[in-house]
Amino acid sequence: MIEPSQLLLFMLAGWVLNLTPGPDVLYIISRSLRGGRRAGFAAIAGISAGCLVHVTLASLGLGVLLTTSATLFTAIKWIGAAYLLWVGVRLLRSKGGPDTLQESVDATSGGAGSWWQVFAGGFLTNVLNPKVVLFFLAFLPQFIAPSVQNKTLAFAMLGLIFTVNALPITTMYVLLADRMRTSRWAARGMQWLDKVAGVLFIGFGVRLAMSARPMP
Repeated sequence: MIEPSQLLLFMLAGWVLNLTPGPDVLYIISRSLRGGRRAGFAAIAGISAGCLVHVTLASLGLGVLLTTSATLFTAIKWIGAAYLLWVGVRLLRSKGGPDTLQESVDATSGGAGSWWQVFAGGFLTNVLNPKVVLFFLAFLPQFIAPSVQNKTLAFAMLGLIFTVNALPITTMYVLLADRMRTSRWAARGMQWLDKVAGVLFIGFGVRLAMSARPMP
């Protein structure tokens, strides 16, 4: 399906992309700082599940529909942007005491167990962003050889590899954040976390809302 040298390049590119700050990374760090490793790994699980949904949609060709249908792309884009903006505003309105990001997730997940709440928040953060499935559509085919007969299977396998390949980077974020939460300044710095995270989430939401549909 893919030569070893190409696979290595694919994995290195995936690591670089996962090091780039975005709503997924911010969510993982925020949850890890507040809830420790257990919350951080729950966030990773939710985001990874969202990625697998995007890979599945793209593999089945539904992702192309997002590229060709302006109405569908715009609808999903606005839902995702609204979710990010909603979380951002709740964070900005917090007073630094309660776990406001957790409260935002609780409202979306029906108040289930804490692990499920964090998982649901990570899943929604990822799956409501139509740019993710479009990224897979643009990135993965570059590593599929023209001679491959079953390109759907090849696409799905590369998507799975990309998702699993992200785990070392996201695990690093969790471990670093968990270590930081025990430092002396963590308690004082936590009160600023909601404000900074709120501004960033609003920024991500605005950027998503202003993004244009890629041309087919």
